[in-house]
Amino acid sequence: MTATLQVTIDAWANGAPIPEEYAFCVPADEGHVSMGANRSPAIRWSGAPEGTRSYAIVCHDPDVPSKPDDVNQEGRTVPADLPRVDFYHWVLVDIPAEVTGLAAGADSDGVTAGGKPVGPAESGVRGVNNYTDWFAGDADMQGDYGGYDGPCPPWNDSIMHHYHFTVYALDVATLGLSGTFGGPEALKAMEGHVLAQGVWVGTYTLNPDLRG
Repeated sequence: MTATLQVTIDAWANGAPIPEEYAFCVPADEGHVSMGANRSPAIRWSGAPEGTRSYAIVCHDPDVPSKPDDVNQEGRTVPADLPRVDFYHWVLVDIPAEVTGLAAGADSDGVTAGGKPVGPAESGVRGVNNYTDWFAGDADMQGDYGGYDGPCPPWNDSIMHHYHFTVYALDVATLGLSGTFGGPEALKAMEGHVLAQGVWVGTYTLNPDLRG
């Protein structure tokens, strides 16, 4: 049985709304949204079992519309009963075993058009997040998006989105991943190597009717 890692993000209570400072998009009076500060949150963990040789962080949103037909369309709403899929916002692996937290802004401190570099970084090895797919074909924004990029759910979605920041303690120093690997590839590589894991959840919406 996998042990529990104690994961803490001080910027919001577990299960509470994520402050706009950590979002890719924020509400705007014109055009519905504008770019946010997009800082990676300070995150820390404790309680790793003996034998931990590295950590990985994966943040995903399981509430993303499976079809784009109604997304961000004037006069329309993304229905609550639409099937939902995962969107990965942060994939960081091979974090050294002696590291037990990252400071705010350590893996993102603003929106980078075309994405931050994938691969070895100061805190570990960055995988791609799903903004890589979202901006494909957009001349101004397309590219491989490495590291953390925060919430930007559809402004007309009828449901609140939930962001799961999961930290994994692993029995290997490296997962051996390179190139443009993403969340699914990282999770597959972790199979059989997870000693402990823990999660901190935040919510976010750009729908004015849900923001209260």
